[in-house]
Amino acid sequence: MTFNRQRIAVIGVGIMGSAIARRLLECGHAVSVFDLDEAKVQALQAQGAHAAPTAADAAAASDFVITSLNAAAVVERALFGENGVADAPADAQRLVIDMSSIDPPSTRRLAQTLRERTGMGFVDAPLSGGAPKALLGQLTVMAGGSAGDVTRARAVMDSLCANYTHMGESGAGQTTKLVNQLLCAIGFQAVAEAVRIAEAGGVDASKLPAALAGGRADSQILREFGPKMAARDYTPTGRIDNMLKDLEAVQGFSQGQRLPLPLAGTVSELHRTFVAAGLGPEDTAAMMRQFDGYARG
Repeated sequence: MTFNRQRIAVIGVGIMGSAIARRLLECGHAVSVFDLDEAKVQALQAQGAHAAPTAADAAAASDFVITSLNAAAVVERALFGENGVADAPADAQRLVIDMSSIDPPSTRRLAQTLRERTGMGFVDAPLSGGAPKALLGQLTVMAGGSAGDVTRARAVMDSLCANYTHMGESGAGQTTKLVNQLLCAIGFQAVAEAVRIAEAGGVDASKLPAALAGGRADSQILREFGPKMAARDYTPTGRIDNMLKDLEAVQGFSQGQRLPLPLAGTVSELHRTFVAAGLGPEDTAAMMRQFDGYARG
């Protein structure tokens, strides 16, 4: 597929941001990157990205600014801190696309502040599929913002997504991401327990996805993480502590609405246990350590 070349800044090039930037480079876009970790920036520079000295410089060289960061406070600093995106020369046509997972109220506040200060639009575009799907351009993205901004973001999203859905006004994408994360967290724990049951019964757990394919227990999580968990393959695709952050946002929302969500409470406590045991930075598949012992290695 051929894509119209766009000028895009990616701010935050950890596991997800780096994969997003690499995919955009492969699609022929002009990509500027900024991160506080110079090694991550240099790795992308070697692949053709422009290394910007500040977030403001990255934004100034771009028509679209993607943020991929792990907390609302970090997104706020990237936008409004010293040498942040808002310090770039004013351009009301520039569009910020926040692909972080942050809480809906913070998203609405950041979008409003950005528009008031700079005239720039803001789309909350949290994703599902992780780094592997980003590299293939097969992400699922649930978007919030005005219809015009969400449509304009397609110039970038078409390079990254297989499924891009406008869910409503600002914050609606992040609300949908909470739904996604709750379903994923429950699914990850279910697959981990299923793998352990198979092992205890002398069954080759790596065969579970093939054995259950097409049945009601089949799922993308089983197909992707069943083999990883069976092999104790902890190659990074996503962090346990990032999932905990999202589950805590689910709980904060549910408590505000007085919604009883018993499974959300259970998987949240499990993730707190994993993080307390030092597994926060590890891949989701490292949940298997709950059965094997928590010592990292």
